[in-house]
Amino acid sequence: MTNNQNGQERKPVSRSRVILSQVLACLALDFLLIGLGMSISFVTMVLPDVLDAKEGVSITKKQASWFGSMAFLCQPFGSLFSGPLLDYFGRKRALFLVNIPHVIAWLLMHYAWDVPSLFIANALLGIGTGIMEAPSITYVGEVSDPSLRGLLTTLTNGFTSAGIFVAYLLGTVLPWRQAALVALTVPLLTMLLVLLVPETPVWLLSKGRKKEALQSLCRLRGWVKPEDVKEEFDKLIQYGDQIQQCMICIKEQKSETTNCEHSRMNIFQKIKYKVKYILLVKETTKPLLLVMAYFLFHSMSGFMAIRPNMVNFCKALGMKYDSKVIVVFVGAALIPINFVAAIIIKYIGKRKLILSALLCNALCCLAISIYAATSLAPDVCSYELNTFPKNEDILPLVLLILLVFFNSLGIPWVLLSEVFSFRSRGIATSIAAAYSYVVYFVATKTNYNLETLFHLSGTFAFYAAFGIAGTIYLYLFLPETERKSLAEIEAYFKGNKRVYADDCLINSFRKKPKDNQDADKPMLVN
Repeated sequence: MTNNQNGQERKPVSRSRVILSQVLACLALDFLLIGLGMSISFVTMVLPDVLDAKEGVSITKKQASWFGSMAFLCQPFGSLFSGPLLDYFGRKRALFLVNIPHVIAWLLMHYAWDVPSLFIANALLGIGTGIMEAPSITYVGEVSDPSLRGLLTTLTNGFTSAGIFVAYLLGTVLPWRQAALVALTVPLLTMLLVLLVPETPVWLLSKGRKKEALQSLCRLRGWVKPEDVKEEFDKLIQYGDQIQQCMICIKEQKSETTNCEHSRMNIFQKIKYKVKYILLVKETTKPLLLVMAYFLFHSMSGFMAIRPNMVNFCKALGMKYDSKVIVVFVGAALIPINFVAAIIIKYIGKRKLILSALLCNALCCLAISIYAATSLAPDVCSYELNTFPKNEDILPLVLLILLVFFNSLGIPWVLLSEVFSFRSRGIATSIAAAYSYVVYFVATKTNYNLETLFHLSGTFAFYAAFGIAGTIYLYLFLPETERKSLAEIEAYFKGNKRVYADDCLINSFRKKPKDNQDADKPMLVN
């Protein structure tokens, strides 16, 4: 029991109420992510029906490799646009506006009359997905408290997986044109739900709207009274005052940091100094390089590369059961896997989950490589329909399920919600998202070339090598961020600390710091 301003006792807010308020605030975001999952996986169900089709829209093998990776190629354009959209309009309005490209894309996909129109529709899905990433990641990171952020951000992956499953299911029970029309309802519903969610307190404070920020925080912490969130709000105000200060004055160590002469600079000067003092500073570059490395290793570790052509990949490995049914099953399995990841994070943290998932993913790729080398003919290729084996084996299905399981435990998108400072969060998140789609495009586009040159066995040996290299790199440099506030994480990357994980093996090779040299110690522990 605590006392309010009148000296009367008041009951503490129940934990379930706090959780419920933040879960409901993320409801529109969850539907947005369902639409995102549908957009990135819909091509998997379209590709088998249009590849060398005898009637209707038909594409060749080379066109198929481009069609499968087209969305990834276009997503960076949307991602780069999402940062300014996020900072100018705010998190809530951005969540509304980002649905517009998908509304147009699903309509065009339904009415696609030839190959160019099919490609344009897929490109719009990619652009829309790219625009969605920064607002969705930033919103959940800013509305949740530190004890729930890991859980809520991981659960968002579950809704993306739900969208993947829905796309696979629709592609199985409906013709792809009708499935696209059903998918159109998701962005329309999302736009309605966005009208009901609050703006993030941090963004409101950055605009000087303290009263609205307090109301938003009260709603996000269980519909409480202002005195119940006074301590947290005071910290947010202090943080908000810092982010409203002029970065140029701070860097030049001037006493006047607000209403200075820098506010009267033209747009080109502002862009120049924003790049210099916000993007090219260690609190932005350190986490950005770390996240970009993680995206590279995650995307080149097998599953992302084969996902657009997964139906034919299953046939190439000679899996038992119908390939489309297998893909639907895989989509369904992604949902509980992400909920499992959310639970695991609460107990072991993000670092151990990421490392173990990436290593096990690499071992699955190695097992698939060995199976392909010993059980498949040298000419088998997932893009050549006439090379598929006739055998029906259960082992490759088991390996695929394990690959999907461990790949889905990887959480690169979760890190984006928390590692960047507020000043750079919008633009840095959009840059990281754009980069991720570039490497996703490279992974999916080169899958055809790797198979042609090195067979399925060599292709998955290549993916296994990437996974092992990524495990070693992240073991050395990935710190633990679970249960740390956004301000603490920002202070860590802003400081002079060396970005090494606090691990017993790593620490054994490091010199013990002398007295008063704690700045060299890593702040984020395992």
